[in-house]
Amino acid sequence: MPVLSRFYGIIIRMYFLQKEHNPPHIHAIYNEDMAAINFITGDVLEGYLPPKALTLVREWISVHKDELQEIWETQNFKNIAPLE
Repeated sequence: MPVLSRFYGIIIRMYFLQKEHNPPHIHAIYNEDMAAINFITGDVLEGYLPPKALTLVREWISVHKDELQEIWETQNFKNIAPLE
């Protein structure tokens, strides 16, 4: 599963399995917690992140939503700048 970004101990990944095409989402890992997050709505689809980590991930998504959509559509993975 390609790593798109890392920031504040959070790892952001995206991968494609036939069953996972919709809705568009990323996987955020923080310590022992992991959540699949819809990057269009910011909703947690599955899993759990502590509130502070989830807030940071949603902020990062808001900055990079267009890049995430492009990666989702083309499957051309690239590194995305971390949250600063």
